[in-house]
Amino acid sequence: MRTISNITEFEEIIAGEKPVVLDFYADWCGPCRALLPVLEAAGNFYAEDIVVAKINVDQNADLAAKFSVRSIPAVFLMKNGAVVDQFTGVQGTTEINSRIDNLISVNIEKPSN
Repeated sequence: MRTISNITEFEEIIAGEKPVVLDFYADWCGPCRALLPVLEAAGNFYAEDIVVAKINVDQNADLAAKFSVRSIPAVFLMKNGAVVDQFTGVQGTTEINSRIDNLISVNIEKPSN
């Protein structure tokens, strides 16, 4: 799992070829700590297909605001720069894997520059 610490790192990950799972969290958040091992396991299982990254909302308020994060944990599944799916709160392995399978299979065209 990668840690995004600024807007430049965020833009680099989003511009990559792989779909991205973004986890907005805080160190003090109990549900965030509960979700972390589930996302890490998914990141390891799907390592060839996706990038899983976490963003600390206390250290990256600008990115949290960009995604209108109001409650954490907040997870955004993105492909080619577009948000395909999102959820808040703790989810189980089966639900998260199902969402990632959908993310990988959805056809979202990369915007032309």
